[in-house]
Amino acid sequence: MDEQQIFPKKVHFVGIGGIGMSALAQLMLEHGVVVTGSDRAFSPVTELLESKGVHVMCPQVEENVPEDVELLVYSDAVPEGNPERMRAAELSIPQQSYFEALGKVSEGKRTIAVAGTHGKTTTTGMLTRVLKDADLSPTAIIGSLVKDFGSNYVSGSSDWFVVEACEYKRHFLNLSPEVLVVTNLEYDHTDYFRDLVDVQDAFRTLMERVPASGAIVTNATHENIAPLLSNVSAKIIDYTKGYDGSGPAPDFDLQLPGAFNQMNARAAAAAARFVLAQTERPDDTDQKIATALAAFQGTWRRFEHKGKTAHGADVYDDYAHHPTAVAGTLAELRKRTKGKLFVAFHPHLYSRTRDLFDGFSSAFTDADQVLLAPIYAAREEDDGTMSSLILAEHIAANGTNATALDSFEAIEEALSAAGPDDVIVTMGAGDIYKVADKLVTK
Repeated sequence: MDEQQIFPKKVHFVGIGGIGMSALAQLMLEHGVVVTGSDRAFSPVTELLESKGVHVMCPQVEENVPEDVELLVYSDAVPEGNPERMRAAELSIPQQSYFEALGKVSEGKRTIAVAGTHGKTTTTGMLTRVLKDADLSPTAIIGSLVKDFGSNYVSGSSDWFVVEACEYKRHFLNLSPEVLVVTNLEYDHTDYFRDLVDVQDAFRTLMERVPASGAIVTNATHENIAPLLSNVSAKIIDYTKGYDGSGPAPDFDLQLPGAFNQMNARAAAAAARFVLAQTERPDDTDQKIATALAAFQGTWRRFEHKGKTAHGADVYDDYAHHPTAVAGTLAELRKRTKGKLFVAFHPHLYSRTRDLFDGFSSAFTDADQVLLAPIYAAREEDDGTMSSLILAEHIAANGTNATALDSFEAIEEALSAAGPDDVIVTMGAGDIYKVADKLVTK
């Protein structure tokens, strides 16, 4: 397809600091599009964009929208009543959501979509590293800044397009994957999906779109996934099995700790093996995959070691915002903690905290002290039915010391007591990482 048909000359991104938005902005910039954008606050992501020549504006006001812009792309966190979207409507500027725009960009590409409740970002990063090291030259949009690439965007010259695919609002149905990776599946995005069955329906629809010539890489015996595979046309590859389909898949030599990262690596390896088998690569594919995975350094906010405090406590930061991810990350940290394990948790969304409340209440059993920030509202309004104080009381009722605090500053002060044998982890999908950054830069 002619690039001029895909890319407008000038595009404005509202919510450009979002991880997917910023990667798409970089892709368009690379293809000669004049890119501008705005967000509510500056961040490491907006700094990266500005270093590449993108003009980022804060805060979001109608004057930010250039009158000659040909398309406005907005993130899910940006409502229709946002002043920049309203200004675009006044100027009759076409608007697309992030995934609508991504779907258009991916047309004509050989798309490898990585979906699932947990592990999408790390699996996408691992898969991209493997394919890149195998000289396949993929383009990739990844859900975090990857240390190996210094970005969440990888520029490639082939027609392979690796993308992290989110199920929220069925956004991933804008994609047409040739290869689909589903890491796992649980109930999440409770502000949109009614229940687990509703989530499964979205995944089933995407799975059944993968062509017979393609592949679905997943845990085929997972209780929430197995029922979705009965009518698919594509080849089913169970990443938990050995290469010949028998026995368990092998462990990899990884820099990243945890059983969950072994599962991510197995999914990435299985997808890479399928792709590379189509490219007339030499017989040492498995060794190349293992070597690339061993070299993978990880991503921003995924079990990331930030450094030490002035008193010698190790500080980690992690994006975990679902009970399963919280519990798994803390179990791994518990193994490497000689003293106390302190957790600063930033609950994400009132709806998720309420609907997964029992899971959150029992997810912190490996911690010694949990400090909860006020709930990160994002796109929601507080209806008064849920708060961090309520969650703290129920975590404490399950036997873990938990306190709700009013600010990041108060959390930072409380964590200053951690000593040389202790471990601190900041967790959540909001901006709690700022506490970790301050603790290690004092």
